[in-house]
Amino acid sequence: MIRTVASRLASRAPAVTSRVAPLSTSVQETSDRMHSRDNYEAVLDTFAQHRTCAVLRTATSDACPKAMTAAIEGGFQIVEFTLTTPDCLQHLSNFRTKYDGNVMVGCGTITCVEDAENAIDAGSEFIITPVLVPEVVTWCAERNIVCVPGCQTPSELFNAYKLGAPIQKLFPGVAGGPNWVKAVSSAMPFLKINPTSGVDLDNVGDFLRNGAASVGLVAPLFDPVAIANEDWEQIRKNAEKVTNNAKEVGPLKRK
Repeated sequence: MIRTVASRLASRAPAVTSRVAPLSTSVQETSDRMHSRDNYEAVLDTFAQHRTCAVLRTATSDACPKAMTAAIEGGFQIVEFTLTTPDCLQHLSNFRTKYDGNVMVGCGTITCVEDAENAIDAGSEFIITPVLVPEVVTWCAERNIVCVPGCQTPSELFNAYKLGAPIQKLFPGVAGGPNWVKAVSSAMPFLKINPTSGVDLDNVGDFLRNGAASVGLVAPLFDPVAIANEDWEQIRKNAEKVTNNAKEVGPLKRK
């Protein structure tokens, strides 16, 4: 049986008082796929500790596990498989089994509750959406599942937070990059912004030092040319550079 994320953290920093949306349905209606509060907090602790997530999209099923393995070997301890990748959920399930307790595995490009259900059933430890999908955020919040919804504006970031999303994904990238994140996070320090576009191998530290709680790496990490050439060593080196830059900044102190 797959262990919960909580088992990997014997001790953790004091939990933040999260603005998770209150349960709107009965316990009976939300008992399916319910996670524990400790599990929920452990996922957030892992994001705060490592602060970088490898976000993988590949055109072929065969490339997927090879590319993600290279990212993990380069130091990533949070990874996201996206539903646009062929056989995504099978790969996710395999990696959850193989790396459980060492690497936290999530699923992205979730656009409806059924997608979220399927991802959780496959072993996903968190859910990421490309845009703000209120019903998915609410479904996750009611079950103590960390949801990171895609947002483009300060209003969307705030609305995601109010719906119960403890981390808010900034997607696509915005003009101003780290300075934009700094301005928004200064005005609304309760947000936990996760830029996942516009982040490259060199500016990870700039984002983290200017208000980003964590970041996601897509094409700069998983260079399409390297994948096409099956140059997994290049992806490993990319991953090593990113994770080392994040380590220089250090963990996020949860309040």
